[in-house]
Amino acid sequence: MATLSVTNIFNLSKATLVKFGALDWIADAVADAIANSESVGNRICGLYYLESYCLQLKSGRVRGDIEPIVSQEKAGIVRVDAKFGFAQPAFQRGIVPAREAALKNGICSLAIGHAHTCTSLGYFTEQIAKSNLIGIGFTNASPIVAAPGGKSRIIGTNPIAFSVPDGKGNTVIHFDQSTTAVALGKITMAKAAGEKIPFGWALDKNGESTADPEAALEGSLVSSGGYKGWGFGLMAEVLAAGLAGGLASQFVQPLKAKDGDPHNLGQYYILIDPHNAPALKNLLNDLETAVSKDEGTRLPGQGKVAEEFVVVPDDLLVLLEKLTGLKWKD
Repeated sequence: MATLSVTNIFNLSKATLVKFGALDWIADAVADAIANSESVGNRICGLYYLESYCLQLKSGRVRGDIEPIVSQEKAGIVRVDAKFGFAQPAFQRGIVPAREAALKNGICSLAIGHAHTCTSLGYFTEQIAKSNLIGIGFTNASPIVAAPGGKSRIIGTNPIAFSVPDGKGNTVIHFDQSTTAVALGKITMAKAAGEKIPFGWALDKNGESTADPEAALEGSLVSSGGYKGWGFGLMAEVLAAGLAGGLASQFVQPLKAKDGDPHNLGQYYILIDPHNAPALKNLLNDLETAVSKDEGTRLPGQGKVAEEFVVVPDDLLVLLEKLTGLKWKD
């Protein structure tokens, strides 16, 4: 294990992405998302993904040299064509007009199509909330979830994120969760570590519950709450693939494969101006008071502080140093 500063993680990630062909401003946007994920303990969406980004830049599966196209067909609808590039720079180009539209109209949708995986969806809704707007986000992914009672993979883990501002540049409620019992990355990390997974996370290819991560990856993940999670996953599919213009999950190739067709995913965001809802502040205060009465409880996202230094496993550092030719230890 080695301790790295988040600043160093950002700088090295950016340098690595540039080395593999990303433009400076695009590498900056992606590296910021990597560093942010590491700082809040979301390791699945941090350095864990950097190798995949680089290998896919090299193969051309993701474009690191394009300018996303922003359009606004109606007052409350902003669209971004990511042109098979990263989601982070596409969001960066679209968020400014979307924010302005939300403040003017009270609400705005931001639809990003033809994009690479956004990895941490909450990274984007949190940015919306830090602008004092409520942010709701949806995205889809490669197929790994069967309908309840079935075995055929139809949709992805299809996360949903929700961030509510506190009016001071932070969030009072913030969550980012897959619509499955667990994120797919937890399964792949368990497999890499040679560990079992809890029953209830996944089914094998025969539709039976399994504790074997390899069998789970050959089978399907379980929707969170059964039919309830399946419904939320379908909602994300309709918004991200239908309205934003990405591929339906069932046609998306494995996200971490180094070559193949582009991800071609969609992300769909709703930005809401809460300033004309005077009851909201009182409601949030009442919720916070009620939740805090019980020791050890909190609203989602409260109490999470971004760390300046994080511990990175040695095997990941070895992989990154081999990939980049750079020294990663501080």
